[in-house]
Amino acid sequence: MVLNQIGKPLTWQELPDPVPAAGELCLRVEACGVCRTDLHVVDGELPNIVTPVIPGHECVGIVDALGPGVAGVEIGDRMGVPWLGSTCGHCEYCREERENLCDAPTFTGYTRPGGYATHIVARADYCVHLPKDANPVAVAPLLCAGLIGWRCLEKAGLGQHLGLYGFGAAAHIVTQVALRQRRSVYAFTRVGDGAAQAFARSLGAVWAGSSEEMPPVSLDAAIVFAPVGALVPQALRAVKKGARVVCGGIYMSDIPSFPYRWLWGEREIVSVANLTRADARDFFSEEACKHVHTSTHRYPLQQANQALDDLRAGRLSGAAVLHA
Repeated sequence: MVLNQIGKPLTWQELPDPVPAAGELCLRVEACGVCRTDLHVVDGELPNIVTPVIPGHECVGIVDALGPGVAGVEIGDRMGVPWLGSTCGHCEYCREERENLCDAPTFTGYTRPGGYATHIVARADYCVHLPKDANPVAVAPLLCAGLIGWRCLEKAGLGQHLGLYGFGAAAHIVTQVALRQRRSVYAFTRVGDGAAQAFARSLGAVWAGSSEEMPPVSLDAAIVFAPVGALVPQALRAVKKGARVVCGGIYMSDIPSFPYRWLWGEREIVSVANLTRADARDFFSEEACKHVHTSTHRYPLQQANQALDDLRAGRLSGAAVLHA
């Protein structure tokens, strides 16, 4: 499913199977999650989008072919392809083991072909080994919603009371991990979205309400997953002194001005940018991750536009996943 023009529906195209170059592998795609970042690509909200491009970066597949020089991977292995497609390896950020901030990265489904396809080529050293018995549809959302959520959770610190603004794919995963860490989760949704609030409570959130409400306690940290800048001041009002508000999206509308007193008291606003391969290793080895059950809505690959529309309109609880 190819994006040929920004803001237009994806189109089904028959293309030659990709051939892996040195250091690459080719996967037969089993499933690919539909992430909000895909919407930002399709809707032209990210910079420097070059079309045509195949979106999708929560990709699970079986190795079909190996390029020269690939080691540690065999034909038939199940692998995951995440957002970070490659890094330069020599800029200051790569040298400091902060490859998520690399000056010259590539991104799956944005600057290189993604997983809304029957086959995908990826750098082998940026892929994630997955168990042979893994459910591809269930695992797919973990490759971005899970990984970014994990990095946000790490940035948020170890406080007891955690607020999540925007209860979609990432939040429903983070909630389960946070509960395994014995935290209390407070879920903030769109005004009037009773279904999302009920979904949050069903997963164990101790409170769920609209983003315009204040929680019953002062929060130790908050994570803003919704791409709505106006939620940042709201989150600052909800957290206690010394707390942190983490912005987890790659795109957000402008943050409106707000009184300095909402920030004062050593409150912090930080962003999370991309992810590292170390994030993937840590997340998939974390005991809490092994107990995550993703709530998924399955769509055939050729219904990618419907999946994107449902995500855009807020009609989903959990994650949308395209399947072969």
